[in-house]
Amino acid sequence: MAKSFTVKVLEHCYVSPPPSSAPQTSLPLTFFDLPWLFFSPGQPLFFYEYPFPTSYFTSTTLPNLRHSLSLTLQHYYPFAGNLLLPTEPGKPELVYTDGDKVELTFAESGGDFGHLSGNHPREVNQFHQLVPKLPNCVSGEKQLVPLLAVQITVFPNCGICIGLTYHYVSADGRTFNNFIKTWAWYCGLRDSYFPIKYLPFNDRSVIIDTHGLEQIFLKEWWSRKSSQEIVVDLSNMVRATFVMSLVDMERIKQWIIAQCRKKNQSPPIHLSPSVLVCAFIWVCLLKTQVGLNGKCFGEDPTYFGFNAGGITRLNYPVPPTYSGNCIGFARSMAEINELLEDDGIVVAAEVIGNTVKKLDKAILGGAENWISEWEVLIGSELHVLVSWSPKLDLYETDFGWGKPTKIEEISIDRTRAISMTESKDLKGGIEVGLALPKSKMDAFGTFFIEGLKLFCNPFN
Repeated sequence: MAKSFTVKVLEHCYVSPPPSSAPQTSLPLTFFDLPWLFFSPGQPLFFYEYPFPTSYFTSTTLPNLRHSLSLTLQHYYPFAGNLLLPTEPGKPELVYTDGDKVELTFAESGGDFGHLSGNHPREVNQFHQLVPKLPNCVSGEKQLVPLLAVQITVFPNCGICIGLTYHYVSADGRTFNNFIKTWAWYCGLRDSYFPIKYLPFNDRSVIIDTHGLEQIFLKEWWSRKSSQEIVVDLSNMVRATFVMSLVDMERIKQWIIAQCRKKNQSPPIHLSPSVLVCAFIWVCLLKTQVGLNGKCFGEDPTYFGFNAGGITRLNYPVPPTYSGNCIGFARSMAEINELLEDDGIVVAAEVIGNTVKKLDKAILGGAENWISEWEVLIGSELHVLVSWSPKLDLYETDFGWGKPTKIEEISIDRTRAISMTESKDLKGGIEVGLALPKSKMDAFGTFFIEGLKLFCNPFN
């Protein structure tokens, strides 16, 4: 492991939209937003190669990053505002007032940039110094929660890390992706015309509550509002990234089809690349957690949770640049002993694919149980959650220094989730990030490598 290092904060400042460029706004949370009140913030890190000294960064790049962030916030002004939490049963809302701001921290690190931006196992605690904290804000009897904080850490003559912490009630992955791409465009100014496809549609009234979910979720939130956050011991945790290529996914697909033919069974109905990767990772993680002998768990359930885009699945139109949450919650379940069998990946692919198909038909089907079902999932001993999506093309986020060297989602350290992004280097490939105790990460790596070898021959 690399030596420990410190991050020296050089400056704290605040960035607002240009004066009078954004309207004073109050945006009540929709039923798509409300479930995210239960979740801790997202914490993505974007690593970029930057072979210049700190002095050059502070004189040229930092002023540009600060100014371009201000220009971006004139469009994405809810990020500069706050989440207003009522003190008695009522509905939270996002509020923005002229002059609201985002805290920006500038720091310098003597850490090993190449080590931190690699795929190999690295201590999770090394990354937490690169993540900004959301400041606490209380105004009178009102509780105001800032929605976004940014930290830019320079590794002299090596690279830059842009770290963000943002509250999920303000944006889903699609909206966040549009936000950071807009910031990158303003910073790089590589095109003569602004990419209109990223301009946000901030009117949340387009979300129609056809199932009466708002009141259900509000009642759930107020009844659980005082619940304690889960504490995770990070002292021996490492994070690593595993890459799966299109060839890997195709081999898994053909192996699954061959196994079904042997048993005269129909193959799973939905074998997309994401489903194949999720099924494989689920089985590898389960073997890592319980070992190959899972008899002590037997028919106990294990869960796989993920989100699905709602804009194309709703039965009414929502602008593709809608700014806010528009995703459905999904939970797949299988018995542990089923997934530990030789053909466990067939079962995993089938239950995940069936869940996707159900969402395609009715994304809000059973939505009244989203919170209670996810509470069961998160409370279970063996479960997997997915953060991010390969469809977001996050590695296309170019601030003018080229594509990111690496992207990490730090919040998975505490949520037992995995992150999924498109591969930086392999077209059509998928990167899977996860955090585990070191001994289990070693075991997972073995199951991952040996598992891919198995699929080289579909007739095994």
